[in-house]
Amino acid sequence: MEFIYNDGGRKNAGYKGITDDCVTRAIAIATQIPYQQVYDSINELAKKERITKKKRKKSNARTGVFKQTTRKYMKSIGWEWVPTMLIGKGCKVHLTKDELPSGRLVVSVSKHSVAVIEGVIHDIYNPSRNGTRCVYGYYIKK
Repeated sequence: MEFIYNDGGRKNAGYKGITDDCVTRAIAIATQIPYQQVYDSINELAKKERITKKKRKKSNARTGVFKQTTRKYMKSIGWEWVPTMLIGKGCKVHLTKDELPSGRLVVSVSKHSVAVIEGVIHDIYNPSRNGTRCVYGYYIKK
């Protein structure tokens, strides 16, 4: 799968260094919403999260976003979740051009989110593992 380096506007927003902002970055790239706006919106939603015994911290746009918060944000901007992997069914869709629909997608893979635009990965590295990376699901504009 073709790969293009894209930080989603993180550097232009004034951020430096390495961090775990893949959800924020992928959303900014795929939706074309400015990085800082996505960053602020996710952190605003995170304020409403509850800390429990299982979930000991809240989402953070810079250090990691829980899937429930990602889903709330994506739904609020008119994107829908399309699951591609069900419990006990195994991997059916891989991070390859042939197995994903065309268009602008935010794709969820193990411990990472990545923007895919018309079959091309836009990220700071290529997470495809040569087409073997399993896709859990993706967000697409309704």
